[in-house]
Amino acid sequence: MAGRLVVPNRLLELGFGFWGSKTLLSAVELGLFTELARRSQDAKALAKRLKLNPRSARDFFDALVALGMLKRVGVKYANTPETALFLDRAKPSYVGGMLEMCNARLYGFWGSLTEALRTGRPQNEIKTGEDFFGTLYADPQRLDGFLKAMTGLSQGTARAIAAKFPWKRYRSFADIGCAQGCVAVEIALAHRHLTGQGMDLPVVRPVFEAYVKAKKLQKRVTFHPGDFFKEPLPKVEVLIMGHILHDWDLKEKMMLLRKAHAALPAGGALIVHEALIDDARNTNAFGLLMSLNMLIETEGGFDFTGVDCRQWMKKAGFTRTKVEKLAGPDSMVIGIK
Repeated sequence: MAGRLVVPNRLLELGFGFWGSKTLLSAVELGLFTELARRSQDAKALAKRLKLNPRSARDFFDALVALGMLKRVGVKYANTPETALFLDRAKPSYVGGMLEMCNARLYGFWGSLTEALRTGRPQNEIKTGEDFFGTLYADPQRLDGFLKAMTGLSQGTARAIAAKFPWKRYRSFADIGCAQGCVAVEIALAHRHLTGQGMDLPVVRPVFEAYVKAKKLQKRVTFHPGDFFKEPLPKVEVLIMGHILHDWDLKEKMMLLRKAHAALPAGGALIVHEALIDDARNTNAFGLLMSLNMLIETEGGFDFTGVDCRQWMKKAGFTRTKVEKLAGPDSMVIGIK
């Protein structure tokens, strides 16, 4: 009996994966999905609106159809239900901010992954003597885009945390490194008995407060200015750290966990949510790739498994810990003091 034919299709598909990725990222950059949210259009009209060269337009649009990002009815192109909901800049569900950041920053930096693997050194602004967070927070426009991108990354996860954590047992919480305020807002919307805070650097305040005000939650959700490395954490019953710990090396991770333990009352809870790597380290590709992204972006950051985080929490003094799946690749680790 002849053996199964082995073909290289999967290898080639993955190797050429950046073709499809960059096609989507350029479509987001051009505002294609926002334009089609207004009305479906034929190739000539859409190319004119987006200021595309006629040579490129038809293949570009049809590639997006083949990739499942657009649909074509007759000669007119339109959004799919997915792109209509998540890639129209006019909708609050827009997640393109994260993709815009991928296009503007990460796409180029990932071209130096081999160098990062060989040197263990970041490949972002740090290579030219700049500090990523310092540069980012000093530029209001870039900061606003970054904070909105974090909302796109966290919204589904925030709703899952609001639904799955036993909030009835608690009355107050604070989201550490809150960005625009998505996590705090989703929790407060779901649980009217809670009061919440968002802690971040003072420059984030106007963006956070505008977002909270737009959701009509300013009476229950407030901003707590501060550097979570240098200053005490808020005294609340539940602390949240989302996409925070993976930015730092193990020593810094442990310092933040110990600070959280010190700030919480007996019975208080810490929620750490990340794209946790699965314990066997062979399934959650997104979590593993995110850890490589931390290699690209940070001096010592890395992602981790639920088992890793539970062990660190116990070393920091938490008595009970558990892992719970959230949305997409994200999970949360809960530690109880």
